[in-house]
Amino acid sequence: MTTAPIATIAERLDTAWRTHTPIPPLSESDGIDDVAAAYAIQTAWTRLRLARGEQIAGRKIGLTSQAIQQQLGVSEPDYGTLWKSSFYPVVNGRVEIPAGDFLQPRIEGEVAFLIGQPLRGPNITPAAVLAATEACALGIEIVASRIADWRIKLVDTIADNASYGGFTLGPWDEMLRSADLAALAMTIHHNGTLAAEGVGAAALGHPATSTAWLANKLLEFGVSLEPGDVVISGGITKMLPVKAGDRFDFTLTSQPPMSVVFT
Repeated sequence: MTTAPIATIAERLDTAWRTHTPIPPLSESDGIDDVAAAYAIQTAWTRLRLARGEQIAGRKIGLTSQAIQQQLGVSEPDYGTLWKSSFYPVVNGRVEIPAGDFLQPRIEGEVAFLIGQPLRGPNITPAAVLAATEACALGIEIVASRIADWRIKLVDTIADNASYGGFTLGPWDEMLRSADLAALAMTIHHNGTLAAEGVGAAALGHPATSTAWLANKLLEFGVSLEPGDVVISGGITKMLPVKAGDRFDFTLTSQPPMSVVFT
């Protein structure tokens, strides 16, 4: 149920994003209470941005950890769109990102996939994902919320493009796709102190499993993963709050370290 047209709610989220002014939870202000309506809002917002000339870089997967699913009372992840306009390229293992680009930002580490062959299903398996993957990389997502005080329910984060803010990537590594992705170990040091760690298995047991979930979910909306798409497959570390002046140093098994500095 909603109390406003889907397009109107999408425009409100877009305004919140552009003006950096958070809005109340849609589950409260508009009575959004089902996943279908939430994805309809997300889709309307995506179309609005595409109409302005923005370009899709790929997809993100959220809610892959059991703890977060239990917290929100859900049994599956969600997904959102990665935008080329919010990709921050790394130079010599370091990237500087303006903290002011985001509302209520947090950061987490993930395993990223570069899709090399179409995944058009049906019943896409993790093995099919790996076979279609060109390379993998260390992925870093800046999570952000247009919902005031992160007061979100499942429908709020789905409508809000799965609370996506921006992303950056380490170098693509073709050898990494054949590694034991579930066993990859990641650490994050925040201003020199170990702040988070995790392994690839935190993403639904295996990053390819979460990516297969995404591929099958997208097919429900008539969308497929195509060559060149980037997928960040779900956080394998906890989210850490971000403020200007922070430095985060990431490591991932077999990959060069990366530093993210918020200016």
